[in-house]
Amino acid sequence: MSPRPEQPRYVDELIEKIPFYELRHLVRPGLTGWAQVKYDYGATDSDALEKLQYDFFYLQNQSVSLDVRVIRRTIRHVFDMGGR
Repeated sequence: MSPRPEQPRYVDELIEKIPFYELRHLVRPGLTGWAQVKYDYGATDSDALEKLQYDFFYLQNQSVSLDVRVIRRTIRHVFDMGGR
């Protein structure tokens, strides 16, 4: 697990607008992530900032148990069983 990658067309813009945004790129991107299971799709800069906080939480608290939680929530969300 790692933060999911952002759409490439937005990355440079977000790096300029949001302090420390580029730090999320220090790890390889994953298929799902804590931000994706905790926060709805975000279309604004403030949404990107909120999701970045979840990414940083994940990076600071990486563990097998957190990965299991992410996987469980992802499965629930994919099958629309209330993953949040």
